[in-house]
Amino acid sequence: MTEGDMTEGKNDLRVGLIGYGLAGSVFHAPLIAATEGLTLDTVVTSNPERQARARAEFGAGLRCVADADELWGRADQLDLIVVASPNKTHVALATAALKAGLPVVVDKPLAGTAAEARELAALADERGLLLSVFQNRRWDNDFRTLRKLIGDGGLGDVWRFESRFERWRPEPKGGWRESGDPEEIGGLLYDLGSHVVDQALVLFGPAVRVYAETDVRRAGAQADDDTFVAITHAGGVRSHLYVSATTAQLGPRFRALGSSAGYVKYGLDPQEAALRGGERPTADGPWGVEPESMWGRVGAGESPLTGGGRPEPTLPGDYPAYYAAVAAALRGEGNNPVTAHEAAAALDVLEAARRSAREGVAVTL
Repeated sequence: MTEGDMTEGKNDLRVGLIGYGLAGSVFHAPLIAATEGLTLDTVVTSNPERQARARAEFGAGLRCVADADELWGRADQLDLIVVASPNKTHVALATAALKAGLPVVVDKPLAGTAAEARELAALADERGLLLSVFQNRRWDNDFRTLRKLIGDGGLGDVWRFESRFERWRPEPKGGWRESGDPEEIGGLLYDLGSHVVDQALVLFGPAVRVYAETDVRRAGAQADDDTFVAITHAGGVRSHLYVSATTAQLGPRFRALGSSAGYVKYGLDPQEAALRGGERPTADGPWGVEPESMWGRVGAGESPLTGGGRPEPTLPGDYPAYYAAVAAALRGEGNNPVTAHEAAAALDVLEAARRSAREGVAVTL
């Protein structure tokens, strides 16, 4: 889809998007518009500037409304609701959509607690509706590569997994994501932590024990901005997960150590930066590809920084695959790519981590 040109196929599924901040404008709207069989029908935002930006990119025919209640009144004209609004609104909006008879995609975290997530899952199951959680980092280039390496046995039996989502942001930005109000569900544990915990569970299965340390490091910050989570998985793998806004020297994004070899990968998947910069996925162009200089390395006995191991080609990142899978699931041609039950399992870990950090104990699940 080109700028200002919003085309709609006759049989396209019509999508209502709630929220046009960072998540809605950078991730959801562009990916929805790029997915064959989906049409971005309505954007919900009360901000006139955001409404104007949405129409500028997706065409003057895009409906922009100020309140989500306007969607429920025309539920028969929509096929999917995407909730990309602040975290504290996720449960209420997803509940309203399901009760209106509409399938829902919810940005992570699905809810503030695992119990709320399971209540939503039960409602969706009762209504026979899709409820999916946007965990785009399952389609990061490095995660796809590591998952393939593990599946192919290239590392042997994995014993330890380190995952870092670190940034250097010494000055707080403010806003609800950095609010200390528990109702906002802010802080890095529930923000970036939702990603790294989900990835660890996908790779290595259920958690049986959780230990965590959370800190508020920056002057003026209110929510955790430097957090560590250790997971012991049922299969014996230990995952060490770091999320931080206070990391002056960034570590490797992944370090997976197995009985035969290890995989070390630096740098972030390029898709977010591309979307932020205005690039859009197309059916015939390259997407999610990184230069060879950024490839990780696989080997044993020597640091990759001193030439140890061999370069491992990074698979392309593929965020568009998420909404393609959602569209297929809605048409009865595939499975829900990220279920609410999976999101609830991740929230079990996040809640245990919060308790562990607060009480200074390891929590058994």
